[in-house]
Amino acid sequence: MSLEKRVEATAKNIEGKVQEALGNITGDPQAQAEGQAKQVEASSIHVVENVKDQVKKIID
Repeated sequence: MSLEKRVEATAKNIEGKVQEALGNITGDPQAQAEGQAKQVEASSIHVVENVKDQVKKIID
């Protein structure tokens, strides 16, 4: 499960970077903001998964 979440988060991060870059190129601030938001969301998913891994290591 954790690997699936990490892959989804990485894909969302890439999508966000592309969207932000397109927003920069076209001068669309909404696209820039949406791209940045996707990157933040992806980052938070990675943090949650890292915490889960650490808790699991402590329990095991």
